[in-house]
Amino acid sequence: MKQYDVLVVGKGNAALCAALAARDKGASVAMLEAATEDESGGNSRFAGGVMRFAFSSVKDLQLLTDIPEDEAQNTDWDSNTQDEFYDDLYRVTNYRTDPELSEALITKSLDTMVWLRSQGARFAPNYASQSAIVNGKRKFFGRFPVGIADGGAGLVDALTRTTVKKGIDIFYETRAVSLIYDERRVLGVKAKCRGEPVEYGARAVVLACGGFEANPEWRTRYLGPGWELAKVRGTRFNVGDGLRMALDIGACPYGNWSGRHAVSWELYAPEFGVVEKSHDPYRHSYLYGLMINADGKRFVDEGQDFYNYTYAKYGAEVLRQPNHFAWQVFDAKIKPILRKEYSGKEVTRVVANTLEELAAKMEGVNAAAFLKTVREFNAAVQTNIPFNHAVKDGRGTVGIEPVKSNWANPLDTPPFEAYGVTCGITFTFGGLRIKRETGQVIDLNFHPIPGLYAAGEMVGGLFYFNYPAGTGLVSGSVFGRIAGNGAGDAVLAK
Repeated sequence: MKQYDVLVVGKGNAALCAALAARDKGASVAMLEAATEDESGGNSRFAGGVMRFAFSSVKDLQLLTDIPEDEAQNTDWDSNTQDEFYDDLYRVTNYRTDPELSEALITKSLDTMVWLRSQGARFAPNYASQSAIVNGKRKFFGRFPVGIADGGAGLVDALTRTTVKKGIDIFYETRAVSLIYDERRVLGVKAKCRGEPVEYGARAVVLACGGFEANPEWRTRYLGPGWELAKVRGTRFNVGDGLRMALDIGACPYGNWSGRHAVSWELYAPEFGVVEKSHDPYRHSYLYGLMINADGKRFVDEGQDFYNYTYAKYGAEVLRQPNHFAWQVFDAKIKPILRKEYSGKEVTRVVANTLEELAAKMEGVNAAAFLKTVREFNAAVQTNIPFNHAVKDGRGTVGIEPVKSNWANPLDTPPFEAYGVTCGITFTFGGLRIKRETGQVIDLNFHPIPGLYAAGEMVGGLFYFNYPAGTGLVSGSVFGRIAGNGAGDAVLAK
């Protein structure tokens, strides 16, 4: 049996942060990764790289990336104070987020980003997707003006390089099967390496191997009928292994087990995510157009808020529609501000010079009902209010349901375009109960399980019903670092 001080299961952002934190404490560390080296990195490899952390001014942002002083002073960098972060997180989770976990996430977020930079991560302003020129001045919106320079894949690659430099062993194609547990404490992990059984001993184990979003049986069991039909935005390896292993020894489940992060996704995307094309299936410009189901009707308030606060719940709304699809419809006025993914090669798109022609091309849609929906929508738009896509402009509708609260524009300028979408699931919200200070897993009697820690998607209690964009990678980093520090302190104290 190979023996280490700390064993980390998984190799995404949270797992890497846990491994690095434990190693910096002086512990010997190894990582078990179910995927091949090329496919490794968990869901973090598929993330866009946006990071929602608390900051007070551009001076905080300059701790992460080099921003010239003239640019710092002549740009509206938006804001995300700790109070604003609390407000957003509590609002989108219907005030159900765990107060202790959310406090740890928010108050430690900036310091953790600075630590990530010290571990090799590179940051850069989110110019392309989170800013616009307003009255001659660049303005950021959405509360995360700075993110990882090369996206989630860049973050994983950078942390992996540092992990190797610091002498952490990584075992690929090694799927954890069960915890070695003597009814008192966790002593290691039983695994299969390329099909062969192997055991790894450890004085502490950190589980950071994701949720169960890639397991259609568990999705149907916990999220409900129909969820087995959702596309998986990320890795095929997150099937709930870590959760099963922990629950098998009496760990306490916690959080929103019927909740998930799910978005509008390319209708004919593959079953699982493709790292090299991880952003191509995004369809996040729906707030500037109409979302139409098979019955030819709208079914959500597309302009309720910036996409950052609605995209993670609207995928589920698409899945609920007849035949689990929808069309996003725009006219020529909106074409210039559509996200770049809409002009990709693997896009389900129809174009027409009249709405009648468009209706005939939108496969599976009741054309007559669609045209009626558009006529009623066009008549309901408050055109006296100016359109401004960089702020919540209040340009809504009157007299129709569902209302559109912002960014309402009549569909009246050809050519018209429609994009087919379905639901893409990112990660699941249900997880384990942990100690905020150390990341140690709690059992069913609310006692800590000696030797067992958890991080990343496996932490339950943070997200309920919805999710503010950019929080996932930050949460993984914060709680990965906490778990690594907790595990490292525990093993070296003995």
